Amino acid sequence: MSETPDSAVRTYTEQHRAAFLDDLAEWLRIPSVSAQPEHDGDVRRSAAWLSAKLKETGFPVAEIWETPGAPAVFAEWPSEDPGAPTVLVYGHHDVQPAAREDGWATDPFEPVIRDGRMYGRGAADDKGQVFFHTLGVRAHLAATGRTTPAVHLKLLIEGEEESGSPNFRALTEQHADRLAADAVIVSDTGMWDEDTPTVCTGMRGLAECEIQLYGPAQDIHSGSFGGAVPNPATEIARLVAALHDEDGHVAIPGFYDGVTDLTDAERALFAELPFDEATWLRTAKSGAVSGEAGYSTLERIWARPTAEVNGIGGGYQGAGSKTIIPSSALVKISFRLVDGQDPDDVQKTVRAWVESRIPAGIRHTIAFQPATRPCLTPLDHPALQAVARAMGRAFGKKILFTREGGSGPAADLRDVLGAPVLFLGISVPSDGWHAPDEKVELDLLLKGVETTAYLWSELATALGR
Repeated sequence: MSETPDSAVRTYTEQHRAAFLDDLAEWLRIPSVSAQPEHDGDVRRSAAWLSAKLKETGFPVAEIWETPGAPAVFAEWPSEDPGAPTVLVYGHHDVQPAAREDGWATDPFEPVIRDGRMYGRGAADDKGQVFFHTLGVRAHLAATGRTTPAVHLKLLIEGEEESGSPNFRALTEQHADRLAADAVIVSDTGMWDEDTPTVCTGMRGLAECEIQLYGPAQDIHSGSFGGAVPNPATEIARLVAALHDEDGHVAIPGFYDGVTDLTDAERALFAELPFDEATWLRTAKSGAVSGEAGYSTLERIWARPTAEVNGIGGGYQGAGSKTIIPSSALVKISFRLVDGQDPDDVQKTVRAWVESRIPAGIRHTIAFQPATRPCLTPLDHPALQAVARAMGRAFGKKILFTREGGSGPAADLRDVLGAPVLFLGISVPSDGWHAPDEKVELDLLLKGVETTAYLWSELATALGR
């Protein structure tokens, strides 16, 4: 009996599993830590390794793109079908810092396989999830009998994601013509858990600021001057207290302008997920849930904007007492943003709100870090449905939908290229991103291979012109 396309993919994947894992382990041995200058050469070595491996995979174009920081890798494999849509895959080859003394059971840059898992820095975040595309495209060709992918396939693998992607927007703008695509696949995300395959539909944006308040030209005696001059620490406390109302809503006028509200269908899909609040609280190391009234926990962390105090300080912090009015105080605040919010507008809104609350006698400064824009793909988008179908074929299960509460550079790709962004990841919460003993589940990694083997034909049909 001849094989079906799906069984042919599985056969091919299993036949090449050992060599695939050996290659991944070789890549993981390169400590491409973008945040540490002493590893600059390793990040470059990682880019060179990947470029060479992509050429070996079959990509006729594989280039290293320089930036003012770490290099990215670009690859391209045109389809022989002239009307085929173009798909760009995004990931990153840099990793978080790691050392054995951080609590690793083994050397973080000497990967090991134990109990069906590969342990090593970057195994899940993000080298493993980048690398499954190499075997996936080969399985796609083997199962379909094609000599080129069903889509014009491009890859952009960044080298600075773990350092905040400081040069990524400029890189995409510089090469926008080479990166042009009908859809973008981001493989730097994950699933709900080992038994619940999911597709992420969006990520929140991020705006961060530090507010400094200044009062007296120096610390002064609280007995001699207290109650008669403004106190910067008191004013910082008042500012923080005014950040939310009694229902947990952000109380900055205009903060919610433009927010895309959750639909009833999206709320129902979130409710299908096997969410256990007690388990989630244990993971959060918290004793209770809190937040904006009228929304579930998942809705709050995935689909609602937030304002969080990340740090606050001012005045004397040492042992005992020092009865002063401090000369200055500060607060650091991060704003997670959702679809429909523009970081520039939010910054203007926050600045106006702060200025309106500063009393006479207090000077202030407010400094924002570079912002990350939110990103959301509608549930009914044909490209998103193609991702869900491909994943469903690989896992043999109904695919549910999530969002990510964190932030990333996906919105830059959407904005610069004008293409929808889809998320495809197989990592699970237990993989320990950024933590000691980071790992990837090998069975799930191979499901990622299968998914991409099916995905290019699915997208060719969904986006075909």
